Amino acid sequence: MNTKQERLSRLNSALLNKQQICSSEGVLCAFPSALESPFMIDGVGLVICRQGTFSFVLKQKSFFAKTGDTLFLPKDSLFQVLHASNDVEIVIFIYQTDPIRDIMGNSVVSMNLYSHLATEPCYVWNTGEEEEILKYLILLDNTLKIEKNTFSLYEQKLLLLALTYRLCSIYTRKLIAEKASIGHKHDIFIRLIQLIEQHYTKERGVDFYADKLCLSPKYLSTLSKSICGYTVQELVFKSIIRKSISLLKNTQKNVQEISDFFNFPNASYFGTFFKKQTGMSPQQYRKK
Repeated sequence: MNTKQERLSRLNSALLNKQQICSSEGVLCAFPSALESPFMIDGVGLVICRQGTFSFVLKQKSFFAKTGDTLFLPKDSLFQVLHASNDVEIVIFIYQTDPIRDIMGNSVVSMNLYSHLATEPCYVWNTGEEEEILKYLILLDNTLKIEKNTFSLYEQKLLLLALTYRLCSIYTRKLIAEKASIGHKHDIFIRLIQLIEQHYTKERGVDFYADKLCLSPKYLSTLSKSICGYTVQELVFKSIIRKSISLLKNTQKNVQEISDFFNFPNASYFGTFFKKQTGMSPQQYRKK
């Protein structure tokens, strides 16, 4: 039988072994013991509180969650459950983002940087989308139960990508709702990320993005570097490389077609750019 105790034990084992996906596979009435001591989240995590309450420490700060709340666990954060009510019911899902990094866009940066943008970081709140998130988790749980093959693994990858973008959407709306508290510089950075996502296949120069934001190129790159550690051009290049890798791995497009997609002068120019950024030619990367 697939009892709650069996699922709790499987989840605890998955967490300790740092598996790619660690899921409660439904509702649990207790937290796994691994999370009752300080635990480093190796990926992105969700805890949906279906009933009751629980308190926890995240990034050395104390928080509280109640029925209807969703707790978001950022990558590489230290988490510990302190206390849970006797009637607590939770759904837990923690996953690594590295396997889908090559097909994630710059918009994901908005989720990764959320804790740095808000004046008072918020990790737990009622999003109003808990039921929608649960639908993704049910589909992902199903992929854990079927035989692993090329198609099931790719389905799982796409579902993780869809879940990640849904979480990014939730975070972005939260940021917009708290726009007054995040500061002018961070507001500019969010708009920059959105512009890059729209135009990176055609526009690589900082001048274009600075003009759109009515700022000087030097100021915009300095601002970007101070917030995320990358200049505007580096962010654009990262977007191009991420999409290039996705096209090389997941499509039959040849190097010339990929070069045309990004509006490079020719395939040789694109190949040189790609090798400079990754250390390998597009052909070598595809064969890897």
